[in-house]
Order: sequence, then C-alpha cells, then structure tokens
Amino acid sequence: MKKYSDLEYLKLSKWQRFLHKIASFFASIPRSLKNAGLAIVNFFKNIFLAIGREISDICTTFVKGDWKTKISYVIMGFGNCARGQILRGLLFFLFELVFIFYMFIAGIIFPGGHGGAYWLSMLPSLGLIGPHEEYNMVLDSYTTVYGDNSFKILLYGVLTIFFIIAFIYTWRQNIKQNKIAEQILRSGKPLKSGKQDLHSLVDDQFHKTLLALPMTGIIVFTVLPIVFMILVAFTNYDGTHDGYNNSLFTWQGLENFRTMLSWSGSGNQVYSATFGEILTWTLIWAFFATFTNYFLGMFVAMMINKKGIRIKKVWRTILVLTIAIPQFISLLYVSKMFAKNGIINGMLLDWKWITSPIPFWEDPTLARIMVIVINIWIGIPYLMLIATGILMNIPQDLYESSRIDGAGPWKQYTKITLPYMLFITGPYLLTSFTSNMNNFNVIYLLTGGAPTNVAASSAAGSVGFTDLLITWLFKITTGEGAQYYMASVVGILVFIVVAVISLVVYGLLPSIKNEEDFQ
Repeated sequence: MKKYSDLEYLKLSKWQRFLHKIASFFASIPRSLKNAGLAIVNFFKNIFLAIGREISDICTTFVKGDWKTKISYVIMGFGNCARGQILRGLLFFLFELVFIFYMFIAGIIFPGGHGGAYWLSMLPSLGLIGPHEEYNMVLDSYTTVYGDNSFKILLYGVLTIFFIIAFIYTWRQNIKQNKIAEQILRSGKPLKSGKQDLHSLVDDQFHKTLLALPMTGIIVFTVLPIVFMILVAFTNYDGTHDGYNNSLFTWQGLENFRTMLSWSGSGNQVYSATFGEILTWTLIWAFFATFTNYFLGMFVAMMINKKGIRIKKVWRTILVLTIAIPQFISLLYVSKMFAKNGIINGMLLDWKWITSPIPFWEDPTLARIMVIVINIWIGIPYLMLIATGILMNIPQDLYESSRIDGAGPWKQYTKITLPYMLFITGPYLLTSFTSNMNNFNVIYLLTGGAPTNVAASSAAGSVGFTDLLITWLFKITTGEGAQYYMASVVGILVFIVVAVISLVVYGLLPSIKNEEDFQ
C-alpha cells in the first residue's frame, strides 16, 4: 500500500482519504495478528523462563538453607514454627494436612467416598463400569446397577488438579518464607510475630485480605467451569452418553473439531457449512446491530440536546421507557404484531395496502432485516443516554471557533463531535460488538431462529436463517439428543473469533492509538 507524506495526504480529495483509511485498516490487520501472535509466544516464553527460575531458586534454597528449611520441604511450616512464627507455620501445616486428607485418606474413612487420588486416576478413562443389568436374588429379577459417573469424574478430576496447583503454589510460598526468614535473621533483625502478621492483614496487606474471597470465587465459579466446558469439547458427552444413567462418555480427542471444521464427507459437510453460514450472519448482525444503534442513538441525542428543543426531559423519559419494559414482554409482543395474523398485517389488509399478509418472519431476508430494525428500537435509548452525557462535556468553544472559521453543521460533526465520541466510546463499541455476537434475547424472543433453514441437518440443531451462534448453541444443547460436546466446540470457536476481532480492533481504536490527543 502506498504511503503518503503529511503534505501529500492533505492534497488528497475526501474520497481518496476515505479509501486510504479503509486500505490502511485492512493492511494493518496482518500486522496486528502478527503482533498478537508474538505477544502470545512471548507470554509462554516468559512463563517457561519464570518456571526455570523458580526451580533453580528451589534447588539453591535447599542446598544453602539450614536444617529447619530442609525439613520444611517435607513438613510445611516447620521452619516458621521453629523460628517462632507459630501462626504462619500452623497455617502452612494445616493446609498440608487438608491436602493429604483429601488426596489419600478421605476415600478410606468415608464409606463409598473417594479422594482426590481416585478422581485423578479415573480422569484418563472417565469411568470403567457403566450402568448394567445384574440379577437381584431378593427381587428374583434383573435390575439396573449404576457404576461410575463420568460427569463427576471429570468435574472432581479438574477440581483436584486445581487443588494440586494450589498446593504447589502454597508449598512454594512456604519455601520462600523460610528463605526470607533466614536472610532477615542473618541481618540481625527480628522476625514478625503472629500478632504483627494479623495486624499486617488489616494494614499494609489489607488489599490481599480483601481480594482473597473474590479471587477464590472467580477461580471456583468462573475459571473452573470454563476449563470444564473446554474439556467437554474433547468428549462425546450428549443426551445418550450422559455419563451415568444411560452410558459413560469417553475422550474423543480432536474428533469433534474435525467434525465441525472438516469439509470432506457428507456427515461433516453439515456442520462445517452450517457453522460458516451462521458465523457470517452473526458477524453481519453484530456489525449492523452495533453501528445502527450507535449512530442513530447519537443522532437522537444531538436532536434532543439541540438548542430550541422544548421539554427535553419528556423526550428522554419516553425513550427510556423502552428500557424499563422487560424484553421478555416487549419482544414477544412485537413478534406477535408482525406475525401473518398479527395486528400489522391486519391493519395493512384493512387499509387495502396489501392483498396478502407480508411474511415478516417466514422470508429469510425480510426476517433478518426485521430483527436488525427492531433491535434499533431497543438499542437507541441506551446510546442516547451515553451520547447525551458525552455531548454535554464537549467544550462549546470548539464549536464557536469552527463557526467563525466557516464550518457548517456537517463539518462540525465530522471534525469535532464524531472524533470526540469515537475517542470516548471506542472501547464501548468493541464490547457492544462482542455482546451483539452473543445477543440471545433479541433473536430467540423475536424469531426463535426462524425461518428454518432446510439445507441444514436436524442433527445440527434445526438451524434457522436468523440463528446466531449463541442461539444455535442453545438448540444443540436442548432435546433428547443434546450434543453438549458439539456445543462446547462451538463455544470455543466463538471465543477464538471474538478474541481475534477484539485484539485486532482494540489496537486500532483512537482511544489507544491517540490517547494523548484528548488529554
């Protein structure tokens, strides 16, 4: 792509500048992807280097440490207790006891219970004995006997791995505490007592105290389910392989990803073609749903804020009412309004404007246009409120100076209002695009994905022309043959698509590239 100097760029016409900006955007995508790839490589490189440094430090500490430190490698907290830090030592030792109990003793003490070692050993197979028939001498008949539970094995196996990682981290902190204690004692300074440790938790270390519970919640309720969902994509977990009642599910490797992405064979053709079509429509939907709401919401805010407009609060209140009404009510009502026997077709027929009902939800193209238009009605109030606050903070001196220089309304909008709005709301646009890709409510409540795409197999969830990836994922997981493994594959692919788009666009936002321009 040709590069222009500042003088050459100023000599270009408006149309040439516009084309140059478009070309620059697409030309920057490979560079952004390359930078993202290098960042990922450097991230993992730094992780491996950090692990190497930690291992080296562990070995050095053991060699140079005293006997108290050496024993602490086996009995956590021993060095702290031996040096007078009783509270720290007891906490380390208690965590080690809990870990040993969970991993090896719990399965022995409790009847029918299993410890972490059991769940970890069963993780490679996800169960050995499924539901089967056994003769019951008391009932004199064959009854169903349930064996292993693949779902529990996978869940508790992942939980055990997280617990082991937590133990390794705590063990490492135990070693560091011994090293630091030795260094402090060599310098002639006293170690912190238990009372000082407790005081530190509500003073200089209070941020760690506050973050402890939220971090635990994030790991247990966010990170753990995400890891579990990713692992499901490598199994055959579905309605017929539920892991307990019907039959066990097993590891499938990359077979599910081959089924979804491969273009060879009639069976695979269904998923790959369906995924490509739905992904294309999802991106088109997200683009129009984001930018139509953005610019029209900004336009409405500018009109209401315009001098001479009366009862501004009334207009804002009327628009905000659409937010106050739950979408479950408003969208279902609008869906019925535009049905073949709905009020809109009824009025048009009564007025003799049409001779037959308009297939708003039956025609694929018309249905897609309708969901975009109705989404504008829903989204404009949000953008109006956001834009109103931003427009009020744009310095009026800029507009007055531009009028003196002869700038008209359009020039003021393109040179002052729009750049300021894009700078402030750039990150919001990115998050809005991402949320629209996963906008379940609008599509499902309006059309349910209809009209049905007969070219797509029912095995792919009875796909419709207005289905997004998120609604298709919902359909895959419902019904007797719920394909949870395929839904997990779709979820991973959606994450990859969203992550790539976010990384590319984020580096091109004015808020990131020209941060100093508005400071």
